Amino acid sequence: MAPPAPPSSRVFAELDLAPSPAPEGRVEPPALPGREVHVSGSAELSARPDRARVSLRLGSRKEAAAAARSSVSRRLQYIAHSARLHGVPEENMTVTEDFSRVENTYQMEAEVCIIFSDFGKMQNVCNLLIEKLGTSVTINPPHFYHTPEAIDTLRRQVCVTAVGNTRRKAQEVCRLFGQALGKPLLIKEEETKEWGGHIDSHLLHSADSQTLQERIQNATAYASCRVFAVFEIKGKENRRNKLL
Repeated sequence: MAPPAPPSSRVFAELDLAPSPAPEGRVEPPALPGREVHVSGSAELSARPDRARVSLRLGSRKEAAAAARSSVSRRLQYIAHSARLHGVPEENMTVTEDFSRVENTYQMEAEVCIIFSDFGKMQNVCNLLIEKLGTSVTINPPHFYHTPEAIDTLRRQVCVTAVGNTRRKAQEVCRLFGQALGKPLLIKEEETKEWGGHIDSHLLHSADSQTLQERIQNATAYASCRVFAVFEIKGKENRRNKLL
């Protein structure tokens, strides 16, 4: 019985040291370099969410319509004032009001949505409102998410990092053979992946019991990129540079 074949190995770099012959009667170098190194490299990065949306609900039921409105209005003013003191701009606050008649009483309900870019300030505002308003306001757990700009930045960074890793790998291969790495001749993106950035479905049932850091971790976005590159080989490595 023949021995089993050895497992195949993945080639991450290929060094071509065969020089291309110069055409007769021509002095200029050939159009394509004859000495190349072919390398594949990858990178994986993550980005924490850069925004958080907090929803607050409050209401009042009174026999007089003005009293119901006034009770909710005072608390809305205090919430907006507290958010502004912590640097939240007006455009990041949205108020929705609902006024109705319930039997012989008037009911006023309101919801305030505040978007934070500073999570420390978010905690300070929420703690202050709980301390001052108590059970008269209900603060839902924050929803963390990424702006489109943050996702675009992550995509660019992971591609640039993958190219940098690939170039370093090519330099290591060239040094191994005593060669110097030249300019890139080809850089091709082979595969990109994105995942995360939301709470997994199996965690939804326990969302209310999660800590702030757990929520941020569950909303963290990930991206990976793999590239293939071809670099020119300039020639023998400079010994002086090697010693440096």
